[in-house]
Amino acid sequence: MAPQKLTEYERKRLENIKRNEQMISALKIKSTATLLSAAVTKRKSAESKSYKVSPDKKQKTEAPIVIRRSLRTRGIAPDSKGLTDDFVDKPQKSVSPSKPRVLGPLSMRDAFSGDDIASNGRLVAAILSISKKPQVGVSVKKEFNGVKAGKGGSLGEKCEWSSCKKEVLECPDKLGKSETEIGADLGMPIKEENDGVNAFKYEKLSEKGNLGSCGLVMGTVKSEYKDGSVKMEKSEPRNSLDLYSLMLKPENVARILPGRIMVVKFFPCTDLRMVVAGNKFGNVSFWNVNSKDDDGIYLYRPHTGPISGISIQQSSMSKILTSCYDGFIRLMDVNREVFDLVHSTDETVFSLSQQPNDIMSLYFGEGHGGLNIWDLRAGKSSMKYMLHEDRINTIDFNPHDPNIMATSSTDGTACIWDLRSINASKRKTLKVVNHDRAVHAAYFSPSGSSLATTSFDNKVGILSGINFEDISMIDHDNQTGRWISSFRAIWGWDDSHVFIGNMTRGIDVISPAQRKIIMTLKSTHVSAIPCRFNAHPYEVGTLAGATSGGQVYICTSG
Repeated sequence: MAPQKLTEYERKRLENIKRNEQMISALKIKSTATLLSAAVTKRKSAESKSYKVSPDKKQKTEAPIVIRRSLRTRGIAPDSKGLTDDFVDKPQKSVSPSKPRVLGPLSMRDAFSGDDIASNGRLVAAILSISKKPQVGVSVKKEFNGVKAGKGGSLGEKCEWSSCKKEVLECPDKLGKSETEIGADLGMPIKEENDGVNAFKYEKLSEKGNLGSCGLVMGTVKSEYKDGSVKMEKSEPRNSLDLYSLMLKPENVARILPGRIMVVKFFPCTDLRMVVAGNKFGNVSFWNVNSKDDDGIYLYRPHTGPISGISIQQSSMSKILTSCYDGFIRLMDVNREVFDLVHSTDETVFSLSQQPNDIMSLYFGEGHGGLNIWDLRAGKSSMKYMLHEDRINTIDFNPHDPNIMATSSTDGTACIWDLRSINASKRKTLKVVNHDRAVHAAYFSPSGSSLATTSFDNKVGILSGINFEDISMIDHDNQTGRWISSFRAIWGWDDSHVFIGNMTRGIDVISPAQRKIIMTLKSTHVSAIPCRFNAHPYEVGTLAGATSGGQVYICTSG
């Protein structure tokens, strides 16, 4: 059979196709598209850690179809009164099923919201394994004057000296060197990124001679241990962390909750790096960063409203206390695998705290300005006080004198109290800090000698001095809006730095000594605004930041 002859149109079409292919080849569009596709795939794989919800928990509901019919079509004479409800069925509103409040114990299996119920057993085993081991006796945050974190306990074997050298670092002005030169001399990372691992870049540094790095302080004597803890000599002014060493690795980024995270906490132990967080929907999620069996994310829903507080005591890590806006306080007893109901009220519980090393008393902000002290042994309230004119947002205790308590309130004040001098008829404060708008946080420094407040009036307050008489207000944009949890400035591992999120997806570092922001940490791995933070009590340089999208970022010191 003779080959079919091409028409003029078909020949011209083939020539155009050939010419276009040559142009595309010259522009290297295909190779560029392949590279972009590979980059997107790599970014997706880095963000693959996420909670998983069982798909069979939601049932689709359909609204009934209502047909309107007039009197004429129904063959009914007109009525001057018009139609009544009898003629037309009222459409029923489609309401998404909400979890009812359980007035009593709730088993962990019933509260589990993940897609693999077997992972509940893995979490139980992990928590029980660390709760049975003796932990370090002193937090590095409490020992401001230089006692190392590994003092006492069974960690004495781990705290061998890997480098017994002592470094006495001089002030940059005295040496006549710039920050970059000194950083290079000490091996500090200067470039912004290092193969996607050391992903922090440092912005808004202090002026020359006032370097924002913890390691560059004149007269500081530093000693390092194998377990990463740092010991500073008591006789010298000290700082325990080099800010330039902070890094965010892709494997330390995960979405562990749906929606906005309200609270994030580290487990107070060194054998296992685990984070627990609560969101606005009543979920509590655990992230075992060291898990090798799965992604280490375990999701529960013991509450029906926003989580307002989480408390974990080192002496009893198998018992985790959670409070909620729904008026419930629950005790997660891992040994019995149950969320016990500790307290229920018609009032909203806005905050929760415990005194250091006191596992039998709860302090929580209830209603508009009330403080309730709950005795876990007796199962009832031991004291109730009205401390503020509006809700109490945070409760914190001085680490060196647990009788000294700090509260922050929406009434625009932060107060320091002595629990020994409070009574029902007399509200005597040791100190009152006034802000122009709501105060969202007030936290004592690790030494107990300073207090940091965060207010919606765009100020971060620093109180210091013997009687906290020295007050400084530092400007900071705290306008997060309605969709992002309010910023709360926290202290690091000593009194040198305060960490707070900012609206540009970074972490601002404030120096209380210089009374200003000395550094902003940013990373390409941070895709949302970190608003709530927690510093690991036993690992210097380990900082958790949580977002309103359910992500948690764990920064470590490299």
